[in-house]
Amino acid sequence: MSLTEERMQADAPLKAIPVRHYWRWVFAILIAVVSISFLYSLVKNPNLDIGTIREYMFKPFVLRGVGVTIMLTVVAMVIGTLLAVVLAVMRLSENPVLSTVAWVFVWFFRGTPLLVQIIFWGFLGALYETLTLGIPFTDIVFFEATTSDLIGPTMAAVLALSLNEAAYAAEIVRAGILAVDKGQEEAAEALGFTGSQTLLKIVLPQAMRMMVPPMGNETITMLKSTSLVAVIGGKDLLTAVQSVYAQNYKVIPLLVVAALWYLVLVTIMSIGQHFIEKRFGRGYGPIEGSTEGALSRWFGARKVQR
Repeated sequence: MSLTEERMQADAPLKAIPVRHYWRWVFAILIAVVSISFLYSLVKNPNLDIGTIREYMFKPFVLRGVGVTIMLTVVAMVIGTLLAVVLAVMRLSENPVLSTVAWVFVWFFRGTPLLVQIIFWGFLGALYETLTLGIPFTDIVFFEATTSDLIGPTMAAVLALSLNEAAYAAEIVRAGILAVDKGQEEAAEALGFTGSQTLLKIVLPQAMRMMVPPMGNETITMLKSTSLVAVIGGKDLLTAVQSVYAQNYKVIPLLVVAALWYLVLVTIMSIGQHFIEKRFGRGYGPIEGSTEGALSRWFGARKVQR
């Protein structure tokens, strides 16, 4: 081979040969066959009773249960998030009393099951027959009411869900605050910002970028956790379908109705989470561990392979 031919071969572009993943296709076909077989057997199963599912899917009592589920999720997340910010700031405080109180709160509500907390608040009247507001150690009373009248099933569900969420969200908020570079606080202090102004205008807006993905997951988890309030008759979606299948014994079809509604709500919330992540991630690129980050990595890998 002449020197000219060797140079021409050296300058020629390299041809990339894609790697063949035959076993990947084998497993994909196998999974597809199993999935289709399962779905076929499910649809053809007479015990599924698709007619009953259609009948009850949009019944007024089911829609009311969906509304209560959404209400419990929104209220619990708003109260829990606000309380979580306070707890996170207390945890980071140099005051040992504040940090200890916040740590004990998080320790207790994360250490006990949510179902136990819901039942406890639902039966609080068994511990305190009346709730009184006044000056301690005196006979001065401003307000007094029977516990069972003041804290019904809905109020008990809100209290349990909110306090439990606050304990978990507090750690998310604390991690988001710690993720913000300390130089940001120093710069704010140099500009004359107070501690509260630095927290509200500098630290928390930047921490939101790291907090949104896990808080989105917490919201979805909260939506599904509302089903636990059925044990105290919380009038949620699961309680609504339970009240019916306890009479007609059509357990599976009515549970499918509830499951379909949960799937619809979770799907809507997941879409909303994606856009919120995109909003707070502007200028930073995809957030590690977020939906957008996962999609970007996947599509990026596909582009490289092509």
